[in-house]
Amino acid sequence: MTDQVKIYIGTSGWSYPKGEGTWTGYFYPTGKINELEYYSQFFNTVEINSSFYRPPNPGYVYNWVRRVPKDFLFTVKLWQKFTHPKMYKEATGEEAAISLQDVDIFKRSIEPLLKSDKLGALLAQFPPSFRNDSFGQRVITAVSRLFGQYRLAVELRHRSWSDDPNIAKLLKENNVAWVQIDEPKFKSSIAQELPVTSDMAYFRFHGRNAETWWTGDSETRYKYLYSAEEIEELADRVKTTAGQTKLLFALFNNHWRGYSPRNAVDMIKCLQLPFKELPMQVRMEEDEASEVVEQGEFD
Repeated sequence: MTDQVKIYIGTSGWSYPKGEGTWTGYFYPTGKINELEYYSQFFNTVEINSSFYRPPNPGYVYNWVRRVPKDFLFTVKLWQKFTHPKMYKEATGEEAAISLQDVDIFKRSIEPLLKSDKLGALLAQFPPSFRNDSFGQRVITAVSRLFGQYRLAVELRHRSWSDDPNIAKLLKENNVAWVQIDEPKFKSSIAQELPVTSDMAYFRFHGRNAETWWTGDSETRYKYLYSAEEIEELADRVKTTAGQTKLLFALFNNHWRGYSPRNAVDMIKCLQLPFKELPMQVRMEEDEASEVVEQGEFD
């Protein structure tokens, strides 16, 4: 498997400095450190999530490039103005009217990654309310054309997309990867397993905290540590897909108190890839494990 495909495993975001879900003391040691530099000692990729809220300053991006090893790749979450118009309006008070200037602003923001060959992929994540209809398909096509110069992955979460066999064809025609996600399953949820639609595969593991998925905040919603058995289950999905593609990203988004880097290392081990063990002093204590949401099947 590993001889045929390049596999990159990491986390969604690397900076969680505040709140109950902080990574300090759980993944990052206390004291002054450069978090990205520290993170990149253990993982070969990371998903930039701050770009969802606003295009990053190219100067900051250039500094990120300088902090990581040569073989490290970034994936970048697309600006919410392109994918979450309602959320964008609530955050800014402005309508999400897309212009070519917006496209240029975003492309310039990630240019340092492109020039340094550290741009792994662009992730367009759409909300659960985004449905498969004529408007939704036009949006997917437009995003594919506007950002077709990059490797592109699309995260669709409503079951209407996976219920339609024509969607895989639409994504294949545009060489867009259909993001395979793991999260609590509800009646409206997209199918668990999705077809491979490009020469790249992209997994996002959000955790299975069904209890507070819709009521929790941006921290507690992701308060879920995958068990060893669940990691094996996810690794089997990764192995199966790896045999059908050339490049694969697997990102953990269960970021409460450093759960995601912990599970990312578990995944690396399970796939028998080279890994660096997390320091003992920042591992989660056994008594904290009891706080994890009870694991099980969800309807």
